[in-house]
Amino acid sequence: MPDVSADPPAAAPGAHASSLAAYTTLRLGGPAGALTVATETDEVVETLRAVARKGEDVLVLSGGSNVVIGDEGFPGTVLLVRTRGIEVIDRDARGALVRVAAGEPWDDFVADTLVRGLSGLEALSGIPGSAGATPIQNVGAYGQEVARTIEAVHVYDRADDQVKVMSLPECGFAYRSSVFKHNDRWAVLHVDFRLAESAESAPVKYAELARHLGVEAGERVAADRVRETVLKLRASKGMVLDAEDPDTRSVGSFFTNPVLSAQEWAAVQDRLVDLGEPPSWPAPNGTVKVPAAWLIEKAGFGKGYAGRDGVAISSKHTLALTNRGGGTTEALLDLAREIRNGVRDRFGVVLHPEPVLVRCAL
Repeated sequence: MPDVSADPPAAAPGAHASSLAAYTTLRLGGPAGALTVATETDEVVETLRAVARKGEDVLVLSGGSNVVIGDEGFPGTVLLVRTRGIEVIDRDARGALVRVAAGEPWDDFVADTLVRGLSGLEALSGIPGSAGATPIQNVGAYGQEVARTIEAVHVYDRADDQVKVMSLPECGFAYRSSVFKHNDRWAVLHVDFRLAESAESAPVKYAELARHLGVEAGERVAADRVRETVLKLRASKGMVLDAEDPDTRSVGSFFTNPVLSAQEWAAVQDRLVDLGEPPSWPAPNGTVKVPAAWLIEKAGFGKGYAGRDGVAISSKHTLALTNRGGGTTEALLDLAREIRNGVRDRFGVVLHPEPVLVRCAL
């Protein structure tokens, strides 16, 4: 198994190839005790078994797009998953079953499904990171989330020392969460998606996307047209990686949209007499989902709001906290704390981070 340091990816300004900053979209994070790369699924399993025998800590990292790593780094072994492979393994009345390796870049996979005449993932275009990370977060955007198309997740169970196939119910998907999040028991190896064999998109559910497509919510259009539109929308918000754009040095949305009980929602509304009715959406069991971006802006934190040491809210998207160059993880977390506390004091709502925090805390 080659050492990854022999061929590191290009680092953004302010990142050093010897640090984990070189392997995250934030370009932040301290050094690893050891770095190794797996290009085959068997290597992922073998490495995790070897580390377990030694009793060492291990961090599995792939695209690095949804992780915040502390300035002190990770003292154990960091395993970079670089596996590849996309295969249609079955077709039936429900559509095509497509298996993708965990290390496959997510947007490459989405593009590949459209070339194959398959739909169901087109609204998730442009999201950075790897295919194997998507079930961990139950990645979603523009009215789609991966839980709606995932049929199974192939994992290495480190507790039982076995490779297993976990069904949809076993994955425990919820809003931006799953049984895999904040739990290192399972390492994702492959993901199976059941996709429609159609050039038409899934029903367009997200109002902003429908508006830009010129259709009513619930209508279908060409899937490649949805992809093109989503890529433009994401780029306008600094959510498509661009080495020349510091707004893209982020983890995307830093906070999840809060889901409030009816009582909590009523309490928030009581505080909004001077701000008007905020946008909201009905959620399961009588709850209400409120956009975190709206709360952040109304609490006084607008686009471009700067923290210390080169970190700031994106100039394009209020939910993205960015490393403008020369920043530190602690500076980024200080900004996140300031925003969280400001929203709590203004609205009584506590925001929660969306990315996984490694060797650091909010």
